[in-house]
This record gives sequence, C-alpha cells and structure tokens, in this order.
Amino acid sequence: MPIHYRIDHGLRLVVAAGHGDLVDSDVFGYQKDVWSRPEVAGYNELVDMSHVAHIHLPSPERIKDLATLAAEMDLPGQASKFAIVAPAHLSFGLGRMFQTHRELDERSTKTVAVFKTLGDALEFLGIQGPLELPGPA
Repeated sequence: MPIHYRIDHGLRLVVAAGHGDLVDSDVFGYQKDVWSRPEVAGYNELVDMSHVAHIHLPSPERIKDLATLAAEMDLPGQASKFAIVAPAHLSFGLGRMFQTHRELDERSTKTVAVFKTLGDALEFLGIQGPLELPGPA
C-alpha cells in the first residue's frame, strides 16, 4: 500500500506518508481504514506527500468526494487539525483543493492546512522536535 501510517496515542495524532504512485483507491482506502476507528476520533492528522512520485485521479471531482467523506467521518463538536505536507506543485494544489472543500462542508470539524515543509506542519500541529514518519518496510 502506498500510504503507510501509524497512530501515536500519546500525541493524539495519526501520521501518514505516501510513497511512489498514489491512486484513488489508496487515498479513499486510507481514509476509511483509519478514520472509521473509534479510538482516533478527534485526533490530529499529518499526511506527508514528500515521497509521492505520481498522483493518479480519475477526475478532480474526486478531491471533493474525499473531502465530503472525511467531513462525514468527523466527530461532531470535536475540533482537530490536519496538516498536509506537499512540497510538489501538484500535491500542494490538490491539498489546497481538499482544504477548500473541507472548509465549505459545515460538518467538518478539522482545520486543514497545507505546507511545503514538515517543520511548518509540525509547528501548526504544536509538535516539538523530530517526528518519525512511517514508510515502506
């Protein structure tokens, strides 16, 4: 699977990293697999797209579909943050599209922000020091 993740219960944080080529089913699969778990409700999220080579989407409309699904899975009244690290132009643009769709969905309880660097994302999340990112085995 091109998206690897780990759950840090101490930080109340889901950390994910994409690797190689991402397709539609990878991203939707990650969303459903991780955020259907009751123990991560209200957790912050960090997704690092730094090691993604290509993103294959059937249409730009899928970004809106993903944002809608994510907002539906948010726990009402439980505010959290979602930082996307996207140094490449395409991933940054797609991240901003996702951010906009999440902001427009009134069910969304996550504040989404897109960053070029991991350091800026960690600052947004209020995390001090280095953070181990998940990767392929």
